[in-house]
Amino acid sequence: MSSIPPFRDPTAPSNSVVPRQEWDRAPWNRWTFQHVRDLLPTTQVWRGAGPASLLQADLREIDAIPFMAEGQAYTVGSFLDTSYADGLLVLHGGKIVAERYLNGMTPHSQHLSQSVAKSVVGTVAGILIDRGVVDPAASLTHYLPELEATAYRGATVQHVLDMTSGVFFDESYTALDSHMAQLDAASGWKDRRSPKWPASVWDLILSLKNLECPHGSAFRYRSIETDVLSFVLQRAAATPLGELVSRELWAPMGAEEDAYFTVDAAGYALGDGGFNATLRDYARFALLHLRAGEVDGRRIVSSEWIAGTRFGADPTRFGGIYQEVLPGGAYHNQFWIEDTARGVYMARGVFGQLIYIDPVADFAAVVLSSWPEFVSTARMRTALAAVRAIRGALAS
Repeated sequence: MSSIPPFRDPTAPSNSVVPRQEWDRAPWNRWTFQHVRDLLPTTQVWRGAGPASLLQADLREIDAIPFMAEGQAYTVGSFLDTSYADGLLVLHGGKIVAERYLNGMTPHSQHLSQSVAKSVVGTVAGILIDRGVVDPAASLTHYLPELEATAYRGATVQHVLDMTSGVFFDESYTALDSHMAQLDAASGWKDRRSPKWPASVWDLILSLKNLECPHGSAFRYRSIETDVLSFVLQRAAATPLGELVSRELWAPMGAEEDAYFTVDAAGYALGDGGFNATLRDYARFALLHLRAGEVDGRRIVSSEWIAGTRFGADPTRFGGIYQEVLPGGAYHNQFWIEDTARGVYMARGVFGQLIYIDPVADFAAVVLSSWPEFVSTARMRTALAAVRAIRGALAS
């Protein structure tokens, strides 16, 4: 039996119940990604008491912009019609040039970010690193001595920032017994399939005992690395993650709306993918990065940390399946680096979440989606082609 009652989607037929174990999958995710707090326990990320930072608008017509992707001709308009998009916002020259809401989404809807949350946590790490609260070269056990009994022994904070720890973690999204399935259950997103599974995210971290390669030798995408990083930040700052993101990032950058995280049974805010916010506030986060860490003249994170994120990656550790979407790319400080020479970087999440940031072009785009698949190389390449086409049209 489910630990919470089944939830009914009021926009669906009256006999349609969102299954507890399938709430984040198609077709349910078309509705649930905008209503996560109606299904799961959450914690507030307060926007603060100050005014929202101003987002000026200079709207342009973008729907007719043509592009090619996966051997097919598109326009931006046809891409939005066929890509399971829920929202699109484009920034150029510091202004909103396009803003679209689809699939029932509104300016006040808070949309699940999936792994875009990793880049939010990574930015907060950058703020604490700047302040000397966290040392990226320090061992994880300096902050979390409990990890001495795990495979994280000997790894540094920078290793988890870059997902190069070497710890074995099975990221398979559809396998019923993978570490990712256990993380879904430990985080409270799903019911535990076995009483032997970890009951919280911290318990899952403590259960990771095996290495697949030496620390620092290679990039492997492991969602749990962001949670290890989050526990480091919480321990170093003596502050829960939701409050920390509010105090250090969300309120100082002038968010217009509260955001929220999902929380596990122990109250931990899920740093690897449980963050939810509005389209415009995701755009404010992008603008903070376009402005090298400043908002309205207020320094939030250092320009040195931003530049280090853009240009400090080691592309030799990046390969295999990751090259299918980002050939020649890299990963650093919880961001994907598209172009290590130009410094184009992005936050990405399963089911089509994307924040694309190109400071050279003074351009950013936020795409929120509810794809029917967890991961689709073709869909992501098409989304990136659409974003690049918009960038090119605005530049011309």
